[in-house]
Amino acid sequence: MPRTSESVLTGTLPLTAEGDLAAQMVDGIRSYLLHETERQALRRAQLWNRNYTSIDQHEQSIAPNRQHFRKIIGAVDTRVAAQPPELIMNPGSQEWIVRGSGYKVYAVRWPVFAGVTADSNGLVAEGSLLQPEEPPSARVVAIPDADWTPEAVTGLGPGVPERAQFARRIAECGCQVMVPFLINREDNFSGIPGIGMTNMPHREWIYRMAYEVGRHILGFEVQKILASVDWFAEQNREHQLPIGVIGYGEGGLLALYSSAIDTRIDATVVSGYFETRESVWKEPIYRDVWGLVREFGDAELAGMIAPRALTVEASQGPEVSGPQATTEERKPFACPNGKLTTPPLESVRKEIDRARPIFTQLKADEKLRLIVSGGGVGLPGSDGALQAFFKSMGVSAQLSVSMTRTPVAMENYDPTPRLRRQFNQMVDFTQALIRKSPDRRRDFWKKADASSIPRWKTTTTFYRNYLWDEVIGRISSPTLSANPRTRLILDEPKFKGYEVMLDVWPEVFAYGILLVPKEMKPGERRPVVVCQTGLEGRPIEAADPKIDSHFYHHFAASLANEGFVTYAPQNPYIGDDHFRIIQRMGHPLKLALFSFILGQHEQLLNWLTTQPFVDPDRIGFYGLSYGGKTAVRVPPLLDRYALSICSGDFNEWVWKTTNVLAPQSYMLTKEYDMYEFDFANVVNYADLANLMAPRPFMVERGHDDPVGVDEWVSFEYANVREFYDKMGMGDRTRIEFFSGPHMIYGRGTFQFLHDFLNWPG
Repeated sequence: MPRTSESVLTGTLPLTAEGDLAAQMVDGIRSYLLHETERQALRRAQLWNRNYTSIDQHEQSIAPNRQHFRKIIGAVDTRVAAQPPELIMNPGSQEWIVRGSGYKVYAVRWPVFAGVTADSNGLVAEGSLLQPEEPPSARVVAIPDADWTPEAVTGLGPGVPERAQFARRIAECGCQVMVPFLINREDNFSGIPGIGMTNMPHREWIYRMAYEVGRHILGFEVQKILASVDWFAEQNREHQLPIGVIGYGEGGLLALYSSAIDTRIDATVVSGYFETRESVWKEPIYRDVWGLVREFGDAELAGMIAPRALTVEASQGPEVSGPQATTEERKPFACPNGKLTTPPLESVRKEIDRARPIFTQLKADEKLRLIVSGGGVGLPGSDGALQAFFKSMGVSAQLSVSMTRTPVAMENYDPTPRLRRQFNQMVDFTQALIRKSPDRRRDFWKKADASSIPRWKTTTTFYRNYLWDEVIGRISSPTLSANPRTRLILDEPKFKGYEVMLDVWPEVFAYGILLVPKEMKPGERRPVVVCQTGLEGRPIEAADPKIDSHFYHHFAASLANEGFVTYAPQNPYIGDDHFRIIQRMGHPLKLALFSFILGQHEQLLNWLTTQPFVDPDRIGFYGLSYGGKTAVRVPPLLDRYALSICSGDFNEWVWKTTNVLAPQSYMLTKEYDMYEFDFANVVNYADLANLMAPRPFMVERGHDDPVGVDEWVSFEYANVREFYDKMGMGDRTRIEFFSGPHMIYGRGTFQFLHDFLNWPG
């Protein structure tokens, strides 16, 4: 097909792709992530430097990996000194709840963390203690699945068959057993009473706010388990006994994680959980760990347990089809994707085979055992698994199935108040961390020198790299040539519009609409405004003057009519949960949606700066809503953007994502894709905006925009204005409030573009 200046932009190939290019873009990114997951599993060994010379040398060689694992699961807070568990008693009751065969069961609690500040509460674990009446033979933490109460797994409550009551069976064999209570998957308390309730599992509700502050519900519960181990270790000062951990389902995950972290645990059983982990993005979002499968499969975690004993039980796993059903009172804000099924036996064996060489190298091959219960679909806590557990601890025990003495539960015992206490404690502890996060950010930024513009640019290089690498997730610069393809789609009195497609990485492309003013003189170079639409937006809404979108008011076309070259990129945040899965797939690889958006813009700038009608020093960015999120995440990291305008999104972002009091909070929306690991301790929107300096930065805010409130926006922007003022460039930042909703207003922002892109000169 011959190229002409009418149908194809000069210097490009014809664009022949048809169909929904936005959906194809999202599909391409998903495909890239699927392939990258496979590639990363093969590259994972490059992140380890195991030294098998001796056990001590091996422990030293994996210490950085162990420390990094603690960080990404949020198990980073200092626990209080070991203390004996405190009995929880109802007035007038006896100390113990019930008496079993050779042991008594106590309702107990034990401290985990002190308060973050003097006026905040700490975290206290609760559960059951099964105390032998004779001196114990071992000390064990028995961790049920999240939907099993300690009472159920000890035979005191309904829901668990006798054969699967492994906590009881272990206690009947003379072991001291602690059974921690886990936050369950129900949704009773997930929401803001009086404002809105959701169908989020309790675990997701805590995951969201904790993730933003570098914590995780998994890390909190691991710390509760390790606080039990602290007490066991303290008792061992007087009477040395083996320490074991056994868990099923979510408890199996926690047993694996706890033992990978803490070398005081001598023996571990993981039941109904262990398998290949490359599909973790299909599991419930409260298992989302930043960078997990990039460095850690279950085999690598098993390798951190080696040469200590690990028994994997292939058994029936918890079956979870998704979040709770929605009701009129409970809105559908839970992440809809996420199922739990029984780990396939083939997958369990495959991961065991990957872990085996590590145990073999450490001369501990016999310490790694696979027990198959009922062909891989039997009940957890089988005789084979428990016998292997006892053997690995050096305990001689005679197992029984049926309870030899039927316990009688304490009258009117209701676990619901305990769930409420434990849930509220996690929320309160996390909220205290969030309130403390401004101090963490100030400490993090203390080496950024704002004494002069050159010093600022030099000393913030580290922070730009850290933000890109550790918070957003970096992919290498585009590996493909742009290979631009274009076609004419708009021919207006003052400009022509071309669809543009650019290659970025294999399977990933960038797409948008370029508007070129007609009256340009030969050799003239004009400023460019990249006009970014928001959630579910399409570039035609910004570029076609015949489309007057409620949100965008064809702002790219309006600017083209004023003589700017404009480019409206297609964003990948389109297609509802189809695009949000990108976050689920990317997070385990230490990647996110903006990892791809940054690459797309990098390639866009590569191409734009080569166009003969573009002034490469005058390229600005103007984005609304999700495009406003882009405005504070992309131009600060890509220096070729000469300025940035954030419209309809600028916020006190930490509050916006974690607040449990305000209706504007993302805790009350379905947008689980908003959460970025440890964001609150690293940056807020003012910090991102300040990275633009000395380049100009502006905020556009409608008083009636429900994305935030004026007070939040003003509070955060004041930090930007103060910074620019103190740097002696206060004229380079502006904010415009207008009476209106969530939309492009295009008054002060257009003037800002004229002023700082020097047009018309």
